[in-house]
Amino acid sequence: MEHITSTPTLKAPAERFTGDVHLTVIEAPTEPARLAAALVRFTPGARTHWHSHANGQVLHVTDGVGLVVTRDGDIARVGAGGTVTCPAGEEHWHGATDTTFMAHLALVVGDGAGDGTTWLEPVTDEQYRTALATG
Repeated sequence: MEHITSTPTLKAPAERFTGDVHLTVIEAPTEPARLAAALVRFTPGARTHWHSHANGQVLHVTDGVGLVVTRDGDIARVGAGGTVTCPAGEEHWHGATDTTFMAHLALVVGDGAGDGTTWLEPVTDEQYRTALATG
């Protein structure tokens, strides 16, 4: 057993996120285990870029209200206590609404060469506004 008493919180990289996002890694994928887990905190309007995961992703909102949006237009507005699963290979983004903070636990199973995430282009302001209006 290993008891980890503190993990530093880091500003999420601008090449993967829009706005102010902070990341606290809970577990990094190390062989033979492949679980990656993080607490991700989004300020109002902040969001990920489009991305997908080789083995899918589970998002569990711990605070606030957020959006999870798929490339084909499905939108989930999720509050504290809600969980969204994104299947393997599904392109999506997630982030806070424009008026609330949002924090979620992000869980992925890596592909043996990392966490299995493929990062894509930023979500445009127009895509974000559309999701807010319809989600």
